[in-house]
Amino acid sequence: MTNRYGPAFALLLAGLLALISAGPAVAQTEYTIEGQVTDESTSEVLPGANVQVEGTNFGTATGTDGEFSFTARLQPGEYRVRVSFVGYETATRMVELTDQEVVTLDPFQLGVSAARVDEVIVTGQAGPTERKELGNAISSIEAAELQDTPKSSTLQSLQGKLAGVRVQQSSGDPAGGTDIRLRGTGTVLGAASPLIVVDGVIISNDSPELIQVGGTTQNRLIDINPNDIERVEVVKGAAAAALYGSRANNGVVQIFTKSGQEGETKVTYSTRVKTQAVRKTLDVNMAQNEQGQFLDNSGDPLPEGQRRFDFQDFIFDRAYGTEQYLSISGSSGDTRFFTSGGYLGSQGIVDESGFQRFNGTARLQHTVNDWFNVSAGARYAFSKSDDVPNGGLNTLYGALTGFIFGPNTFDPRPNEAGEFPDDAAFSNPLEVQSRFDFGQTTDRFIGDIQLDLTPFDGLSIDYTLGLDTYDQTGTAFIPRGVSTPGFETGFSRRAELSNLQLNSDLNVRYEASIRDGLTSTSLIGGTLQHESEESFNAQSQDLPPIAETVGGGTSSREFGEFRSPLTVYGVFGQQSFGLADRLFVTGALRLDASSSFGEGDRWQLYPKVSTSYVISEQDFWRGAIGSVLPSFKLRGSVGWSGGLTSIGAFDRFTVYNAQSFDGNPGLQPAPQLGAQGVRPERQREIEVGADFSLISDRLSVEFTYYNQRTEDLLLTKSLAPTTGFNTELANIGTVENNGIELRARGVALNRSDVRWVSTVTYARNRNEVTGIPGETGRVIIPSSFRVSAAQNGEPIGSYFGGAFARNEDGEVIDTEGNPMREDDDGYWRPKNCDVSESGCSGIPARAEQDQIIGNPQPDFTLAWANQVEVGDNLSIRFQVDGEFGQDVFNFTRRIGAFPSFGTLEDYERELEGDLPSGYGSGVFNIFENWVEDGTYVKLREVAVNYTIRPGALPVESVRFNAAGRNLFSIDDYSGYDPEVNIGGQRTGVRGFDFVVPPVPRTFSLGATITF
Repeated sequence: MTNRYGPAFALLLAGLLALISAGPAVAQTEYTIEGQVTDESTSEVLPGANVQVEGTNFGTATGTDGEFSFTARLQPGEYRVRVSFVGYETATRMVELTDQEVVTLDPFQLGVSAARVDEVIVTGQAGPTERKELGNAISSIEAAELQDTPKSSTLQSLQGKLAGVRVQQSSGDPAGGTDIRLRGTGTVLGAASPLIVVDGVIISNDSPELIQVGGTTQNRLIDINPNDIERVEVVKGAAAAALYGSRANNGVVQIFTKSGQEGETKVTYSTRVKTQAVRKTLDVNMAQNEQGQFLDNSGDPLPEGQRRFDFQDFIFDRAYGTEQYLSISGSSGDTRFFTSGGYLGSQGIVDESGFQRFNGTARLQHTVNDWFNVSAGARYAFSKSDDVPNGGLNTLYGALTGFIFGPNTFDPRPNEAGEFPDDAAFSNPLEVQSRFDFGQTTDRFIGDIQLDLTPFDGLSIDYTLGLDTYDQTGTAFIPRGVSTPGFETGFSRRAELSNLQLNSDLNVRYEASIRDGLTSTSLIGGTLQHESEESFNAQSQDLPPIAETVGGGTSSREFGEFRSPLTVYGVFGQQSFGLADRLFVTGALRLDASSSFGEGDRWQLYPKVSTSYVISEQDFWRGAIGSVLPSFKLRGSVGWSGGLTSIGAFDRFTVYNAQSFDGNPGLQPAPQLGAQGVRPERQREIEVGADFSLISDRLSVEFTYYNQRTEDLLLTKSLAPTTGFNTELANIGTVENNGIELRARGVALNRSDVRWVSTVTYARNRNEVTGIPGETGRVIIPSSFRVSAAQNGEPIGSYFGGAFARNEDGEVIDTEGNPMREDDDGYWRPKNCDVSESGCSGIPARAEQDQIIGNPQPDFTLAWANQVEVGDNLSIRFQVDGEFGQDVFNFTRRIGAFPSFGTLEDYERELEGDLPSGYGSGVFNIFENWVEDGTYVKLREVAVNYTIRPGALPVESVRFNAAGRNLFSIDDYSGYDPEVNIGGQRTGVRGFDFVVPPVPRTFSLGATITF
């Protein structure tokens, strides 16, 4: 599928910029504004502080000497200059611009502050808003905290850094997807990932599986280069995201990328090399008898010269990668520009896998006159992955799949003629890596045009036109003559996916002072969003010896095609009042319509009310209380939002499929009845919290309690056979999330030679499903081996299946009824008898009824991040984070312990007599036996930077970087890594481990030079 929209949009950008350049001019003066920023207590200069003329796009960052100088084309008058720097209080100053073109400001002296009440937030506000005015929690993070360690995806950068934001890298594949959840999961069948917005453009973060590579599916945010990011804002729920209406149930993540600044052209080049390795391998079956002979799975000695092998020695290998990045930014006259290019190349720890990405970015910002600004951005990415199938409940020809299904009693390496042995139960891992050819390519274009008009004081009009389109192609080829059962005659598949998202947003904002101390901000706006997705796939088998294409296959030919359009219309209004710059009240309404629903249920209203009270601004606070708590803000909000991801574009219709009847063409209805009367899932969120500071603003604390209730869950219910259909989509069930979030950030040390900033984040969420009808009150979540369920009174994704039989005292019993105990290695031993005795089997018994056996949701998450700056040159950053109390379903171990496969140490114990014969078979279907504690604490990242500032042109600075990621883990999990999920980015399937490549340990060295 060709991308029909990228060239047309690029032409539109060029034409619009040409018109802008020819626009009329007004009487303006080009001023040069200069000054310096220093630390109030130490008088040390502050390089990198942000300086901005409020209400304009003019500004810059301070240089290595703390000085700034930029030009601004403005009409004479009075303006406010704002200076901000992370870890310091924000300073503002009024400046009178007259006929003097060079304006030198007195030095700005910033005091240390961990509080962020003056920080400006955009997401969810339809305009810049100071944090102190917000009645809800919005998390934000700057580029400096995201770019020191090696990672391929922006989402990985957020891991452990924001309270209530759970990020999980689902696999260690170099292009593997990363899942993000904000305040738990609020849907069962739909996607639980938040809405992603990049520079005002709503983009796709889908995880399409085109070629059946198992649990290593990509997600499309990997196309964004993390080096281009300026900052990220995260809105976690309906109370804050009501302005996004029917697409905001899961929250919003807005990414702001770098743009041009006033002043001289700045060139930055960075390079990085990295190495990755598997952090831990599984203990495999190396069973031997007393004579040292290796045993087969029946317990008999292997023939002379044969032995058992650890296939992991062949599957995994040390991987290497590189990253290159170049950016150029600056200004010319009334135009500011930023452009960048990047390359990422990374081998995978699974041999023969890899990923490459090429990025190019350009952004232009032009000031037409003092009331009209325009900007345009274009972003292109091309990526290519070399995939090795691994895992997957429906994919039995993977490399790691071949390892775990074994047996490991043969040498998997080819003979001198290049022929691989065919002793594998399903596939020879080395043959999969060497002869299977799986890969994907993606072309992506993201573009935007943004207009900013301020016709007169107080009124601003913003318009954004955004486009995101990508074409993804996947090919899979298995040559004729392989040993994999079912594929001996060869296999070929080709799948193509084209996705387009378009958003057109208009916001009108009016700010006024009603009287002294009373301000008003009014907003109205509208949006049109369109998304379309088209896919086509074809596959065949029985290939001739030299054929690789689908057309060469002569049997098992299959074809599929899918189209899914979605259109969303929305209008909104918001009114805010501020009293004495300390009490703020906001109310908002959004009216949405989605094409996925019938006309009677299409239009939905989403309201929002919030308030904040900066009580520390009151006179009574300024005395003794203020000396202890310099700033204190109370906030609260309630809002509603909707969800669209649980329903397809045509699910409201009964679909008919082509079917032949006695050789005549005809139509047959699909098993699912059309859902004409369903409504969008609807979430109500209540949030209250407090933001305050201590110790002279050196310690800031943000505390939030929230309660989310999502009603009208879209679930599939069974129908009576007499209806002619099997199922129907219906609004049934409710899910509730409630929890607390805590973020504490402190300046632990602030001296002229050492500065240490430490941040702790804590989050706890409780999830519960209610209202599912039927005798069981349960829905089994698809693609989970019937293990993951949504059941009344339990969290979404709870494990459901065979449990241990227990006596009246709750003790696990063996098949003879004897009580058992669990040893330190997780095996069950008779408590009061010996297996050599009659009536003591030593094999756990299975309960008669399946039941809830585990919960993949953590009890709480905790992270500790530190930034230490030593002098002007050395900085050190490290982060430790963990999840506590969650379970992991170790399906890998279940297969490896079963006697028919027997590749893991579990079966070695049985063969060597440590466990009774039949133990592995006995516990195979007791799923509770394979549920393990997934608690972990990880040294997530360490980065050391050393900066040299030569002080001579043209080099401004050179920064050297050494970093590590996922360095070690403290856990009791027997698998590769408790941070795993074969379900990838699917909603309900969590913590499911089945031979997914583990997240690797990574080390990197890099350098950045700025001219």
